[in-house]
Amino acid sequence: MQKPEEDKSLSPYAGHWVARVHGKIVAHGQTAEQASLSARQSRPKEIPEIVFIPSPEMPFELPLISSILESLPSNQVFYLVGGAVRDILLHRETHDLDFVVPVDGIKTAKRVSNALNGAFFPLDVENDVGRVILTNADNSRDVLDFSSYRGASLETDLHARDFSINALALDLRSHQFVDPVGGLVDLRRKRIRACSENSIVEDPVRILRAVRFAAELGFSIQRETRQLLKDSVDLLPRISPERLRDELFRILDGHKPSTAIRALDILGVLPYILPEILELKGVSQPTPHVHDVWVHTLKAMDYLESIFGVLAMDYNSEETNDLLTGLLTTWLGRYREQFRQHFTHPPTSERTPRSLLFFSILYHDIAKPRKREIENGRIRFHGHDEEGELLAVKRAIKLRLSNAEMDRVKIIIRNHMRIIYHINRFKQEGKLPTRRAIYRFFRDTGDTGVDLCLLALADQRATYDNEITQETWIACLDIVRLFLENWWEKREETIAPPQIVNGNDLIASLKLSPGPDVGRILETIREAQAMGTINTREEALTLAKEWLFNHPVRKKTQTV
Repeated sequence: MQKPEEDKSLSPYAGHWVARVHGKIVAHGQTAEQASLSARQSRPKEIPEIVFIPSPEMPFELPLISSILESLPSNQVFYLVGGAVRDILLHRETHDLDFVVPVDGIKTAKRVSNALNGAFFPLDVENDVGRVILTNADNSRDVLDFSSYRGASLETDLHARDFSINALALDLRSHQFVDPVGGLVDLRRKRIRACSENSIVEDPVRILRAVRFAAELGFSIQRETRQLLKDSVDLLPRISPERLRDELFRILDGHKPSTAIRALDILGVLPYILPEILELKGVSQPTPHVHDVWVHTLKAMDYLESIFGVLAMDYNSEETNDLLTGLLTTWLGRYREQFRQHFTHPPTSERTPRSLLFFSILYHDIAKPRKREIENGRIRFHGHDEEGELLAVKRAIKLRLSNAEMDRVKIIIRNHMRIIYHINRFKQEGKLPTRRAIYRFFRDTGDTGVDLCLLALADQRATYDNEITQETWIACLDIVRLFLENWWEKREETIAPPQIVNGNDLIASLKLSPGPDVGRILETIREAQAMGTINTREEALTLAKEWLFNHPVRKKTQTV
């Protein structure tokens, strides 16, 4: 879709609504209603045309939409609506596009799907909503939803939406905006405003959506809307756990998740969705910690987001003069592509690895309030990792996470102290992790060990915060780089050495019966390979015989 030819006479009105009579502008305003009212006052006997004059920088070249238009009849009324319009106006990339038509939303989706070779799904038959998913050459996806008007007209549909910045529509044929609640003004003012006084009560999950949009866009929530959110928090229990989960994980996967958590706390939302998080407040910690557990957790989220930014493919290292950031780039920057693949790999669930990591760091110290004790005058939290795993899983169950997602969270929280142990040992004794320690770490954590490396860095930054020394940070980076180097560069050497004997070899050579001992011996051989102490089949069988000699109770001979 090409941008309409510009009329220089309209440039003073760019970004505003105007009222035209016989092609002449007779009034203008920041909203359609203002322009219409002004026109009625100056031309009470005439009916003006109310239109929006786009700014020159407004993007109109959307190849995908052009392809969609070509697949539909030229006379079909067709609007892009909601968040897609908002994101386009904000020059934000979007792959989720919502369209409305007067009728036949599902039928329209089918037609587009057939024309563009997409996957079609009847998303909501009752409300006539169809979905088309297009998979691009780089494996990214565009999700297109087509629905009929919710109500008698497009304006009725838009009035029923959540916030004014999402109640915008763009006529894809005339390039005219429909803005019945003043969303364009709120976009310019960077403001989140409810479409109506009943907007939040009608769907309380919009409380979380408001916070997400504010954090993601860097907008403020209008005072009256903020009060509506506070007044409606007690309605959250009527929302399904699945919908609360989906909004929460969109927050965790988005921009400034810690800011959003703080906002949810101020609004009084946390008791309804993450009540145990509140126990972290005011729980003091021993040095070198400089914050209580609550502030430490939020700081860790901040640092994790910062680390993600530094390790992103589009990061420009020349834009920072921060020493610690520069060191992070120097030590780990070479793994940017590996990090990208790890966190954008097609997930086995609806939640992304990134969002699950942020959920895990939010809960990594969740058991500290319950495990806090004074030992020889010093604060201790013995076993907070194991107890934390249990508490996190209880919350994950209530949020209806899948088994695979819960397993990932469990692994992260249960093992979150392991790399920190090696960092402290390196700082105090100058000892690096052994090959056996590295092997066992990834044996227990798999690819989630990569997540744990980043969590450890964020955790250490939050522990010391602004008091961290260059020496301490380099120690953190040295240990993490060693683990990642083995995972990505020395996998066959220390992580997954090639098998030199199998179970059948052991059974035949040592006259064993099938059973758990065979698995134990194979694991002993794999670990010895990872340590570099054996390399051949003969050495493996010798080690197996030594194992049997040291475990005579378990030795079993085959019966003939």
